Amino acid sequence: MTTIALSLHILGAVIWVGGMFAIYVCLRPALGALAQPADRLGLMRATFQKFFPWVWLSIVLLFASGYVVLFTEQGGFAFAGTHVHIMHGLAWIMALLFAWLYWGAWSDFREAVDAANWPQAGKDMNRIRKIIAVNLPLGLIVVVIGASGRWWT
Repeated sequence: MTTIALSLHILGAVIWVGGMFAIYVCLRPALGALAQPADRLGLMRATFQKFFPWVWLSIVLLFASGYVVLFTEQGGFAFAGTHVHIMHGLAWIMALLFAWLYWGAWSDFREAVDAANWPQAGKDMNRIRKIIAVNLPLGLIVVVIGASGRWWT
């Protein structure tokens, strides 16, 4: 059971954090080669529409698998290491930021792109970018803590 839970936990982290990295660090800057806002923003809409369901799945996997390991192997929060508490807190912050992005900026962005309101879509995309600019470093920190935390002294 623990092996499956940890495997799902790792997959959830790789999908979510890796996806943010690929979109923010690679795709977004590369879109500068597209001259038309409609092309850039339309591609981002299509990318997010495919990526965000995977983020929701990752969030469910991460919390479910994390709690399985926490309560079946570690005996609960009282017996968990500091690194587990840090990961848990940062995970909730990341999930709440994503929920805010999804039901706020993403919803507004979709509407603006669908209406071909490119100035508004650009503003909404900038809001999404700022939230990802916070969530990506948090995700990278959580990955490092998850990989190294059990060896902390």
